[in-house]
Amino acid sequence: MPGLVSVKTPPGSTPLRIHVSENHEEDSETRNPMTRSPVTRKTPSPSPSTSRAKPSPGSGKKKTPEKPKIDESALDNPDLGPFLLKLARDTIASGDSPIKALDFAIRASKSFERCAVEGEPSLELAMSLHVVAAIYCSLGRFEEAIPVLEQAIRVPDVSKGPDHALAAFSGYMQLGDTHSMLGQLDRSIACYDSGLKIQMEALGESDPRVAETCRYLAEANVQAMQFDQAEILCKKTLEIHREHSAPASLEEAADRRLMALICEAKGDYESALEHLVLASMAMIADGQDNEVAAIDVGIGDIYLSLCRFDEAVFSYQKALTVFKSTRGDNHPSVASVFVRLADLYYKTGKFRESKSYCESALRIYQKPVPGTTSEEIASGLTEISAIYEAVNEPEEALKLLQKAMKLLDDTPGQRSTIAGIEAQMGVMFYMVGRYGDARISFESAVTKLRASGEKKSAFFGVVLNQMGLACVQLYKIDEAAELFEEARGILEQECGPFDSETLGVYSNLAATYDAMGRVEDAIEILEHILKVREEKLGTANPDVDDEKKRLAELLKEAGRSRNKKAKSLVNLLDSTSQRMKKEVTKRWSGLGFKS
Repeated sequence: MPGLVSVKTPPGSTPLRIHVSENHEEDSETRNPMTRSPVTRKTPSPSPSTSRAKPSPGSGKKKTPEKPKIDESALDNPDLGPFLLKLARDTIASGDSPIKALDFAIRASKSFERCAVEGEPSLELAMSLHVVAAIYCSLGRFEEAIPVLEQAIRVPDVSKGPDHALAAFSGYMQLGDTHSMLGQLDRSIACYDSGLKIQMEALGESDPRVAETCRYLAEANVQAMQFDQAEILCKKTLEIHREHSAPASLEEAADRRLMALICEAKGDYESALEHLVLASMAMIADGQDNEVAAIDVGIGDIYLSLCRFDEAVFSYQKALTVFKSTRGDNHPSVASVFVRLADLYYKTGKFRESKSYCESALRIYQKPVPGTTSEEIASGLTEISAIYEAVNEPEEALKLLQKAMKLLDDTPGQRSTIAGIEAQMGVMFYMVGRYGDARISFESAVTKLRASGEKKSAFFGVVLNQMGLACVQLYKIDEAAELFEEARGILEQECGPFDSETLGVYSNLAATYDAMGRVEDAIEILEHILKVREEKLGTANPDVDDEKKRLAELLKEAGRSRNKKAKSLVNLLDSTSQRMKKEVTKRWSGLGFKS
């Protein structure tokens, strides 16, 4: 399944994606940026797609251009902007310091700005600002790139023709990528959406280039867990590719793999399976063995979710054979299949086989082959920890999570992934009774998720709920109530008021209100829970019986006295806490700790 982690531009790397042509009027950024995908992939796409053109690195024989001594007044010369952009390009191509290239590009922007005709938008200025922002990003200075790109998208006037529209599109997509690097998913998606609208107006809604942007935006929505919007965009992508491509094309196969990911996230496993089978047939026809194996892994995942275990094993083993023969026995893709087999055998009660596959995967992650990224290893360790957690080895699971944390850089683009690991660590701390550590882990995760724009997701609501339970154990009742209230609002919005997740939070909130002396509020919530549970589960269900007893106790106490005893909190929360500890930890891997 494709990872959902933003890709970070390594600090200090040579900004090879920056291209400034000698003839500034024909720079690729303003001439036709809509024919290319944005600079950086937010999520690995199911199939490769085109990217911005990369100039060839310098041969090493070029001499770095001397930094010219330019007077500020000289910036009024209309020939200076193109000259400075050429210097910036030569500096980049020679592999020299990007700081020099940045200085040339900034000066070029100032010159274009000074020489612009009042009232007439300058595409040359927009182009130079794009280059400045790209250099800032290559240096890891994303915050400084934001205002530059915001200025760049204000320069073009889309009513003046396709060149201006394309320049505006390019600016919005680059700005969206930069927000993504900072972990600001909501702002990133808003920028991509604005760029898509401009592109559709300029090229028409059925242009193949529009399909590429739709798929890119769909991937961003998947990362933000906005699956309904992602599905709409992916369907549009499929429609465009079916119109312009041959049947069972590679483009359509890529779309179907993304659609399968979306359907799986929404729990529509049958549809996901159908999309993957069709994608696999297209890849087989094209001879893409490794891609077929990757799809087989996805098919195995769907069979596992449907409890069709024999078919899942068959799919995993097919993929394992291909990966071993094409990539080697110690490749992380092999380890990834081992982890899936470990999960399958755990779910079928074969714990010895499950642990054996975990150990095989760990041996690969401990001595990874060259080229394996830290993110791949961290993802694998996190998945294995979930299995150790499931077999009631929380201490071992915690060690693996701590190792995974050390492998990831605490950069904005990684913080959503780190937050997921911290939340899982919080669950582990809670299970072993280290409630203070659990609260600290949950609090750190909540802070990162708020900053990354995931504060409206169901996953965020679950983390808030579990943090509330940790606060209850620490007798921080007021804080727990605030967390449960916020979790209730999010889960009502994302899952609905009758969902089991939402009802679990209702139950915790009722217990907390009771402990705070707010008996009437607690009674009101419990009456709602009881009504829903009776309708969904029947009156004879044990959970319904528990709720009846709790409600009867509260009604009795409300009629007698509003003064609460200290033991009320323990009486009311003990069963809920134990239930939630099991339920939340069980569902954790399903909520996304796969990078």
